Amino acid sequence: MAKRDYYETLGVARTATEADLKRAYRQMALKYHPDRNPGDAAAEAKFKEANEAYEVLKDPQKRAAYDQFGHQAFEAGMGGGRGGQAGFDFSSFADVFDDLFGDFMGGGGGGGRRRGGSPRGADLRYNLAITLEEAFAGKKAQIRVPTSVTCEGCHGSGSESGSEPVTCPTCRGAGRVRAQQGFFTVERTCPTCQGTGRTITNPCKGCSGSGRVEREKTLAVTIPAGVEDGTRIRLSGEGEAGIRGGQPGDLYIFVSVAPHRLFKRDGMHLFCRVPIPMTKAALGGQIEVPTIEGKRLRVAVPEGTQTGRQIRLKGKGMTELQGQARGDMFVELVVETPVKLTKRQQELLREFEKAGDGSNSHQPESEGFFARVKELWDELRD
Repeated sequence: MAKRDYYETLGVARTATEADLKRAYRQMALKYHPDRNPGDAAAEAKFKEANEAYEVLKDPQKRAAYDQFGHQAFEAGMGGGRGGQAGFDFSSFADVFDDLFGDFMGGGGGGGRRRGGSPRGADLRYNLAITLEEAFAGKKAQIRVPTSVTCEGCHGSGSESGSEPVTCPTCRGAGRVRAQQGFFTVERTCPTCQGTGRTITNPCKGCSGSGRVEREKTLAVTIPAGVEDGTRIRLSGEGEAGIRGGQPGDLYIFVSVAPHRLFKRDGMHLFCRVPIPMTKAALGGQIEVPTIEGKRLRVAVPEGTQTGRQIRLKGKGMTELQGQARGDMFVELVVETPVKLTKRQQELLREFEKAGDGSNSHQPESEGFFARVKELWDELRD
């Protein structure tokens, strides 16, 4: 049976660009792939046919031969597509798979390595502890990070001065090798060059051919105002240098905010417990409270204040991350009972107690409590 024209198989014109070919093949490969069409012999045949056509047309030399001689250019083992044979090659579909899923599977620029490229450097983590005041105002810090940097002696090439890496003889520069396993052709990273496509014949003495050396790097870091505990800051390209000129990794700074001795934080709001004397709670007055920016603020205490009463100070909380707004500060008042009283103080308190004439009207919490207790006893007697 005569083979269909490869351009017709992919549904493109003979003037199609490389991008047009890849787009057309990707659509057909995803549509007719055997995994999507289990038991469908017709779909499998179309998948093989598309794979064979793309294997030829994606290669400029093979495409030129096909344009001149047609299918005869690849007969009698002269190269070309292997789609009609039992062990056809899946490398074309692997190209498409890398395009679609490379970023997730380590085949794209975000991690791992590209085809025939040097391995990307590892990402690094740095833990930075700051105070709550620094989280409020922001901070510029210098950090020292032990890492791998590009070797200055070979400028990352891995070869001694005057020599250059050579094409890997195992993979011929592709960075990958193929092995036949039954119906499939399996592709894996070349074990000789570790996927770089090149080998070092005269390694650099400074880095032993890796193209990088261990160093401690000093970096300036800006911590934005309003940052919260656990925030992660990414410094692109400040991770480990890649092997033999590979892309560097990233540095991730994990910020931890130390507990404060006065304030507790809840998002943009701050909470502060402030003790007040019993007399000030009863008579009212003013107190001074600290603020996160290191100032003091006068706050009015109402008459008859009870423990647990909160006073809200608008706009005195934490700053908003990447914004201008501020949260609020909540002052919780705690009434203190005096200790180690002098005899005169004890006498005055006894006089105060007697002046109450046995009434709890000057003690609203106590009055309410005992009223509820009386109700409970009455219910039990009934």
